[in-house]
Amino acid sequence: MSNKDIDAFKQMLASRDQNATPSLEEQRAGYEAMGGAFPLGDDCQIEAVDANGVSCAWTSAGDEVGDKVILYLHGGGYVIGSLTTHRPLAADISRATKRRVFSVDYRLAPENPFPAAVDDAVTAFQWLLSQGHEANNIIIAGDSAGGGLTIAMMLKLKTDGINLPEAGVCLSPWVDMEALGETMVTKAAADPMVQKDMLLVMAATYLGGANPRDPLAAPMYGDLKGLPPLLIQVGTAETLLDDARRLASLAVQAGVNVTYEEWPDMVHVFQQFAPLIADGYKAINRIGRFVAELEA
Repeated sequence: MSNKDIDAFKQMLASRDQNATPSLEEQRAGYEAMGGAFPLGDDCQIEAVDANGVSCAWTSAGDEVGDKVILYLHGGGYVIGSLTTHRPLAADISRATKRRVFSVDYRLAPENPFPAAVDDAVTAFQWLLSQGHEANNIIIAGDSAGGGLTIAMMLKLKTDGINLPEAGVCLSPWVDMEALGETMVTKAAADPMVQKDMLLVMAATYLGGANPRDPLAAPMYGDLKGLPPLLIQVGTAETLLDDARRLASLAVQAGVNVTYEEWPDMVHVFQQFAPLIADGYKAINRIGRFVAELEA
């Protein structure tokens, strides 16, 4: 069945100049502009925070209650993205989960290559703990690179003997720095957003010469045993579909409680485009139900 919203969105993306090669600065500026284009809602409140040197922000929207938290890690291939680009999504997740969202503006490559993003995510988590938030009241969530970073961060916490969070939410997670998944090829024609060559450039920029199979960069190679429950959402029109499938499979094999969802015809991080794609809000509401079930 055709989904008019997603069909129109794909056509809009396909109409872009495919021969354009914007600089990193232009990519960053374009992403910032996109994030600022979507409405936040009159119920949204934002508060900037310095979390032990890491720039972060609280986002509250809707009927959030209590002191339970979503720590959010934005996507952007570790080279673009910011608090601004994902502010509308943070607000939507706050409404759906009835929790405050603590977004982390981790350092980007190439200025700050791997493992800077992991270090900043862990620092932000530890700052929350220092403020009296219990680890079992914090859910880590992220999209794309941020989805991979969600798992990498948990692996780092486990290695360092720090209490793990309540759960993890991964939206279209990127967990393979070598782009080895079959859907890198089989979904290439269907995906208007992410292609293998682009991913490999971002991976090289982020890694800065590090091992592409280091579990903190490519968490599909990590020991997932003992991780908290995970919700993984991905669209079926994504080259990164296999990243999500492999992560879910490996986590299940490791004994992790995994809720895995494939959304038909959806594109990469379609939740971020919920104002344009109805299924985006449906998926965000599913995050809310996942959180409610954890609390039941």
